[in-house]
Amino acid sequence: MTRVLIDYPHKKAGHCGSGALRDLMEWAKLGWGAPPSEGLVFTLGGALDFAYIRDVTLQPPIYLVGRGADMELDLLHRLGAHTDLRQTDDADLGWKWVTTEIDSGRPVMVWADIAELPYLRVRLTMSRHDIVVIGYDASARIAYVIDNDRDAVQTVPYDALARARSSTGFPIPTRHTTYVVDWPTFPPDLLTTAADALQRSAYTLRNGGPGIFAAASPHVVAGTGLAGVRAFSNDLRHWSDSFDTPTLHGALGALAAFIEKAGTGGGLFRYLLCQGCTDLKNHSPDPALQAAAVAAGRAAQAWTAVAVAATTSDRTAQQRATHAAQLAALLPDLEETLANALADAAQSLDARAD
Repeated sequence: MTRVLIDYPHKKAGHCGSGALRDLMEWAKLGWGAPPSEGLVFTLGGALDFAYIRDVTLQPPIYLVGRGADMELDLLHRLGAHTDLRQTDDADLGWKWVTTEIDSGRPVMVWADIAELPYLRVRLTMSRHDIVVIGYDASARIAYVIDNDRDAVQTVPYDALARARSSTGFPIPTRHTTYVVDWPTFPPDLLTTAADALQRSAYTLRNGGPGIFAAASPHVVAGTGLAGVRAFSNDLRHWSDSFDTPTLHGALGALAAFIEKAGTGGGLFRYLLCQGCTDLKNHSPDPALQAAAVAAGRAAQAWTAVAVAATTSDRTAQQRATHAAQLAALLPDLEETLANALADAAQSLDARAD
């Protein structure tokens, strides 16, 4: 075919993974009375987590993230969708996977490095950015792309998309990663699915998922899950001693971006979780779901407060770091409360199912 463009529903979203999957679920006509919200999709992914690293070899020298790596696959599995996650270093084969799906009438989710996507105009590399390809024009050599960060369909030259899909940037090579999905006709039971997802998030937050990096050097601070939250909270108190002023200024700006702006939906994904638990409560007026929504909202607000403190313009970098550290001291208890609330909600939903 020369030109194909699939009719596709799209809403701008806070996070690439949950935004792409929300759109895809609406396209597949999967929902529980209505298309799901992005927050519900994120919650059903069961991927809440926390990971932190401070390493002077990084630029910026810190990184943190509030979700685990397998949300997309885990959600598709919970929905009963058969998913073939394909990877290759052969660009022609990777593109063939995409066009075969589109020619079959199915939009396809892929990884792309944001630094190579011309419509985003960013310099920061992030190779595990989910986009959805909904069409192509072989004569013009452009692909039609849906991105959570843009309202409209984006046109991307083949060469630029190939670079984005073959990136070796942070955190891992994209390797033309393509999700080939056989969507189910009907969704599974919502509350049973939610119970499994909430239990998984509680377990992962308590115990931590796979680390970002191994802390092989005494100059590296790293951790995941609740232990990672404690490591971050404690480490932030020493940033003023660990960094010179320009580096400290950059690290504080990066901290705020990772919490609020780096595709998290704000509050390090906790606002999305709050929305999802609230949506679930509307399907089942369970006090445990209300408690989970409240705990997620409080954690989200606390993370946002740290981000605001880190970037307050009328203070020095050292003053901002001190204030942010004071607020971050509240995070370990709030995150532990959140993990317990998610586990309680999962147990309550399981009891209702029985």
